[in-house]
Amino acid sequence: MWPAFAAAIVADALIGHALPPAGETETVAAAALAGLVLNVIALVLLSRALGMLLRRRRPDLPRVVARDYAGTFLVIAVSVTFLVAGLLHHPSVVAHRKALADAVARAQAWIGARAPAEFRRNVEFVSTVAIEAGSIYRVCVPSPARERTYCVVVKTKMPFPEGVSFAGYEPNAAFSAGTG
Repeated sequence: MWPAFAAAIVADALIGHALPPAGETETVAAAALAGLVLNVIALVLLSRALGMLLRRRRPDLPRVVARDYAGTFLVIAVSVTFLVAGLLHHPSVVAHRKALADAVARAQAWIGARAPAEFRRNVEFVSTVAIEAGSIYRVCVPSPARERTYCVVVKTKMPFPEGVSFAGYEPNAAFSAGTG
């Protein structure tokens, strides 16, 4: 069981990083920690009971071997669950990434056509904050000296250009930090 446990932690780390079960991204360390915790919980709570069930079906198995088989099954089940959750969540991650790219393209087009000249020169340098991931974004472009920004709010569910509106000169770093 323990070699399977160690391999499952590595697999969970790679699966969780490549296909996060929640959110947009997950680090390898966070995925490994989540896999470790879930595997320990599964082993502590279920391995003894599952081992007893296995011994009912196969009374010839020693108790330790039955529990080892049960534990191995559980760590594999946790990894499969991680994979299924990641695969089910992946379409929303892809949709949010497409919406973000669409929001940036809309903002760049709007700023390139309507912003003061000093900001139009830097339209390729955007800073983006998701207000509502997948549908509302705040996109800012810095001035050449980087002392000011020109910001717009982009609503991707509305048609262009109605879905884009001026949002002030406060940079996204200050906007996302909130007020004191």
